[in-house]
Amino acid sequence: GTRYTIDTLRALKRRYPKRRFIWIMGADNLAQFHQWKDWRAIARLMPIAVIARPGYDGGARASRAMGWFRKFVRPVNQAKHWTKWRPPALVLLRFRPDKTSATALRRADPDWHRSLASHSVRDSVTRRLID
Repeated sequence: GTRYTIDTLRALKRRYPKRRFIWIMGADNLAQFHQWKDWRAIARLMPIAVIARPGYDGGARASRAMGWFRKFVRPVNQAKHWTKWRPPALVLLRFRPDKTSATALRRADPDWHRSLASHSVRDSVTRRLID
């Protein structure tokens, strides 16, 4: 029932108050993150991990949001403690990307999601079934 990312993240934190979350996004999103509704509030709500994306790193590093984030960037070697970081906190993650195309995978198996429908998943707090 939420429309914006900030509303979804706030709802998650209300629903799971004892959990610690990390927002994970690609560098392509960081490049235009300053255009998101309440982007600074998202950054103050939970630590953010940015995954390098080929062709987007330059734009992400030069973005308005990154200008604001620069003083909050954490070293990758501290990433194992990121759930304990006090936001705003941002870590830039680089690794060898998987060259597999998500579009090609979906095209190869258009009904991939049907296999998930056969598994019932329960909310760990309320024990209600999740659609």
